Amino acid sequence: MHINPYGEGPVLLAEDLANDPPVDLRDLVRRCAAHDMLVESVGPEDYAGCRELIAAWLTVVDADEVAVRVERLNALLAAHASHPRVTDHAGTGWHLHYRESGATLTGQLAVLILTGTALHLTTRGMNRLGRCASADCDRVFADVSRNGRQRYCSPRCGSREAVRRHRAG
Repeated sequence: MHINPYGEGPVLLAEDLANDPPVDLRDLVRRCAAHDMLVESVGPEDYAGCRELIAAWLTVVDADEVAVRVERLNALLAAHASHPRVTDHAGTGWHLHYRESGATLTGQLAVLILTGTALHLTTRGMNRLGRCASADCDRVFADVSRNGRQRYCSPRCGSREAVRRHRAG
């Protein structure tokens, strides 16, 4: 998976892993591949490592203030990312990596998700991550909409809330 200028792919992968946690390491690898991520190295510790990574990423999502969100994201980037480097490691074309070669799956995911989140927030808006506004849903969403006003994790939750408002009114 390449980080595009908007960070959309990695942020949507994080959203997927947060909302529907993988059941095991095989499921984690399958889901990474489904998001076009080239998995280079997998170890038995990667399943737990991914769960910890997503829990840390959710602290960024759940930050109430932009300054806190940035502080948490910067701390995670400092812990996981390294200086950018140009590589053609898989023969797919030259691109940037923000990690050392030979990183574990957890290391790959950390750099992709955190750098992608930084790109997503700084290019689209610092409030483009959140939790569903539906009263009975706490799923995460990454707002990749054109207008940047997403409040619900899905059209289903948005419709359900509209029905509730109509019946209450």
